[in-house]
Amino acid sequence: MRAAWDARARGAQAEAEWRQRWQAYAAAYPREAAELQRRWAGELPADFADRLHALVEQMHAQAPTVATRKASQMALEALTAAVPELLGGSADLTGSNLTQTAVTPALRVDASGALARDAQGRLGRHINYGVREFGMAAMMNGIALHGGYIPYGGTFLTFSDYSRNAIRMAALMRQRVIHVLTHDSIGLGEDGPTHQPVEHAASLRLIPHLDVWRPADAAETAVAWGAALQRTDGPTALLLSRQALPALPKPDSTLAPQACGLAAVARGGYIIAEPHAAGFKARKKPKAVLLATGSEVALALQAQRLLAEEGIPVRVVSLPSTTVFDRQPLEYRLAVLPRALPRIAVEAGSPDFWWKYGCAAVVGVPGFGESAPAAPLFELFGLTPANIAATVRAVLAGA
Repeated sequence: MRAAWDARARGAQAEAEWRQRWQAYAAAYPREAAELQRRWAGELPADFADRLHALVEQMHAQAPTVATRKASQMALEALTAAVPELLGGSADLTGSNLTQTAVTPALRVDASGALARDAQGRLGRHINYGVREFGMAAMMNGIALHGGYIPYGGTFLTFSDYSRNAIRMAALMRQRVIHVLTHDSIGLGEDGPTHQPVEHAASLRLIPHLDVWRPADAAETAVAWGAALQRTDGPTALLLSRQALPALPKPDSTLAPQACGLAAVARGGYIIAEPHAAGFKARKKPKAVLLATGSEVALALQAQRLLAEEGIPVRVVSLPSTTVFDRQPLEYRLAVLPRALPRIAVEAGSPDFWWKYGCAAVVGVPGFGESAPAAPLFELFGLTPANIAATVRAVLAGA
């Protein structure tokens, strides 16, 4: 029995033969062999950091008012060209998730089962997974484990429930898998509560080793994609809006210069506006901190201006990735969220997650959504600049 199961000699012979073939290939095609070894090692192209920096700067300078799902596609156009091992896909929602780019034709096979080429002679780099969210997530895990590719796949955030076990396994196995989860809040509108995620962002943030990003504009989206690709020790979920979001300025802070500006976005949380952005003097100290993610950062900035009209100085913090922010040194986190200032969180999702930051109040969505356009829904749930400002006033009055 032992002899029948003992494959050590056969394995050693097969490996020796493979190594001989590899050495012959590397000698004949040294450039291709080096590229293959780079991909197997999980290393990004040598110029990736420079190209990412240029992309982020470009997205910030262009300042487009677009949905972050569209900003994601804009980023992917550059990234799929720069990183040939990116292998995309979508669970029957390509036109909504916007995961396909000009250089990622659909992956197809011919009648013999061999990979087919498109009219330009290109092999496919985008998989149509069908209505199979779990199957997509599980296949991406397998692709990542095989090596040589960086898989990403899209679906609606609410359908991440179907993918959850495979997302959890990617986190457990520390695999570089990227989930593009669009239509990230009640802002998706008339599809109603079956499609409107409420608890999903909070629940994904609870999975160990899963980085979750919910960017507020195009520049933050580009940074999020860069972080996901540069990360080699776990998966990433990108939570992206259906509705268009304005580009947001990222000025300096004289009170905490190390925690502001475009470079600070990669730290997961940063000061996006000090009181002086709303008309106060340069070193005016805030009386409270508004912290928000995604589409609600713009609302927090509008609330800051309303409060400034009443003489109430407020700091606004964008937290595109609480998971990344939580890994920052304590000194940095306290520079962004000082202990002495009351904190008010704003997110179009379950409020419960935000109490971990010692918030005095949370403006969120405590129940399921409703079927209506985005604007009336935000009004219904109090996700408005006026209600956010009123919440800050109430907190300060009770302090």
